[in-house]
Amino acid sequence: MSMIDSNDLRKNVKILVDGNPYVVVESQFVKPGKGAAFTRTKMKNLLTGGVIERNIRSGEKLEEADIEEREMTFLYKEGEDFVFMDAKNYEQTYVNKQTLGDDWRWLKDQMSCHVMFYNGRPIGITLPNFVELQVTHSEPGVKGDTSSGAMKPATLETGATVNVPLFVNEGDTLRIDTRSGEYCERVKA
Repeated sequence: MSMIDSNDLRKNVKILVDGNPYVVVESQFVKPGKGAAFTRTKMKNLLTGGVIERNIRSGEKLEEADIEEREMTFLYKEGEDFVFMDAKNYEQTYVNKQTLGDDWRWLKDQMSCHVMFYNGRPIGITLPNFVELQVTHSEPGVKGDTSSGAMKPATLETGATVNVPLFVNEGDTLRIDTRSGEYCERVKA
């Protein structure tokens, strides 16, 4: 069990708070005119997704969370579970849809991503920032007022729906930002 000093709290540091794993989202060192210095933090619970704010006194020690990230390949979906294979030892891991949250929308067969484990249990995934997915269904764009940046819904090969410009057609491959879930550009085949 390794300890982290309050001065080392930075974005993406994983710690235990009340027995649960958290990742630091924001941290700010504060030195008030009176009283002791502290670090103001905003942390996200890695199990529930809930966000808390805590002030941690300067010099306080916190326990580092036992979080392991493994590079894995997404193989296929089986019911409500998504099956990943470890790139090193070919071990398969099942991750349920609730654990993935909305990230399941961007999973494509043979996609490489990082699966996060806490005490040997999968608790989330880190996707590449951008994925390229094919449009399986889209209404034809209506000719006319396109100067306003009009958008239309399009269904992708993973089942996700995103808003795209009117010129996008079925069969086009699009680059999607997995962090925001937004269309970036059309990719030439």
